[in-house]
Amino acid sequence: MRKILLNIVLSLGAGFLGGYSFFYFNPPVSPQFQKTEFTESDSNGIATFTSTPSRSAIYENIDFSNASKISTECVVYIKTISKQDVERYSWFDMYFYNRQPQRRVAGSGSGVIFSKDGFIVTNNHVIDGADEIEVIFNKKSYRAELIGTDPSTDLALLKIDGKNLPFIKVASSKTLNVGEWVLAVGNPFNLQSTVTAGIVSAKGRRINILEDIFPIESFIQTDAAINPGNSGGALVNLDGHLVGINTAILSRTGSYAGYGFAVPSDIVTKVVSDLKQYGEVQKAFIGAEVVDLDEDLSNQLGTSDLDGVVVTFIEPEGAAAQVGIEKGDIIVEINENKINSRALFDEQLGFYRPGDKIKIKYKRGKENYVKDIILTNVEGTTGIVKKITYNAEKLGATFEVVPKMERTRLGIESGIRVKQVERGLINNMDIKEGEVIVAINNYKIEKPEDLEEILIRIRGRVIVEVIDRDNKKRYYSYRF
Repeated sequence: MRKILLNIVLSLGAGFLGGYSFFYFNPPVSPQFQKTEFTESDSNGIATFTSTPSRSAIYENIDFSNASKISTECVVYIKTISKQDVERYSWFDMYFYNRQPQRRVAGSGSGVIFSKDGFIVTNNHVIDGADEIEVIFNKKSYRAELIGTDPSTDLALLKIDGKNLPFIKVASSKTLNVGEWVLAVGNPFNLQSTVTAGIVSAKGRRINILEDIFPIESFIQTDAAINPGNSGGALVNLDGHLVGINTAILSRTGSYAGYGFAVPSDIVTKVVSDLKQYGEVQKAFIGAEVVDLDEDLSNQLGTSDLDGVVVTFIEPEGAAAQVGIEKGDIIVEINENKINSRALFDEQLGFYRPGDKIKIKYKRGKENYVKDIILTNVEGTTGIVKKITYNAEKLGATFEVVPKMERTRLGIESGIRVKQVERGLINNMDIKEGEVIVAINNYKIEKPEDLEEILIRIRGRVIVEVIDRDNKKRYYSYRF
């Protein structure tokens, strides 16, 4: 019995001693996490394996610090203040209904310094409806002047009184590649000078968010985190150069969900130039509407490929009609740049001004055509367009004349758009901003002055024909 116990003790001791010696002379190695994937088979037809670096290893080889330093110096914080609550109520309202005038922050966002003398680019939706715009830069506050806006691209240009400010350098978005690293710089959730990294997920994205009759939606899509407050901030490459203005996110919650969108820098540059020079973006048209070419349309048109966009509407006497382009033609190139979507079509036209000549390649059946087209403006001419607004104080609203090309698309001969509504008759009639007044008692309205005179003098039953913001015709009845 003693021998058996002795043997057990000796065996256990030898086992512990052996294990200790093994781990002492062969210490465990920390695991290295790698992704293993199949590659092509070898010469014998047997699949081989390869290892790729982990995500952390990829980040270790990229330095974002220089681009972050350069770009954050050029991004500002924007606050907007609305005095609408102050002006909406009279002293009578405040006395009897205890309504107090208020100053409220209407919104906030980001902006990018575009020149050393204080021009700043941001989104139109950041400053839309603001009575005062405040720019905060390097802990200093500046009162900003609104130079101009472009709802069709959701861009706006501001100016502050500054000298020798650090300004962003601009890279061409045309050379930006899908898969390329980018940084999103802005002020999400009022957290100033925030930088996030990601890649370019796609280009030429159309997501139907811009409420304009002639929108240019050809966004850069990125997975760099963009949240509320990033709007108007910079999307930059690894050199810290601007490639886009952060504009929108696609999310069910309102916060970042992996899909961010930015206006390409080439469009930004053109819009800024127009707003500085003319105060209004000089948008170019060919006098035609297009849609994406899908398989059904391809079969109907008898074409074997899906390259290009299909012409669905030709404006009579427009530029396209004058060179012989017809409904059903397939536009495949503009100035030798391939066009595979409506977004790219709109983007290409967005680089030009009325009066510029472009070369369009299109297909009709099995034949290819190349034509030179001189682009026109919204009035169908090649001159500079300047929108003129009319402030009808007696009606409590501001109006503008609907341009010719827009009237053609809406199917009307004349009309005026309601730009802004305050306290007054138009507000009491429940006519909204953005709606177009076409006629009153079948009398066509061509000028804001005509509308003002009619509404001031008219008595009795009144029928007003209106086109709402969804481009639907409506009729409203009133008694004066």
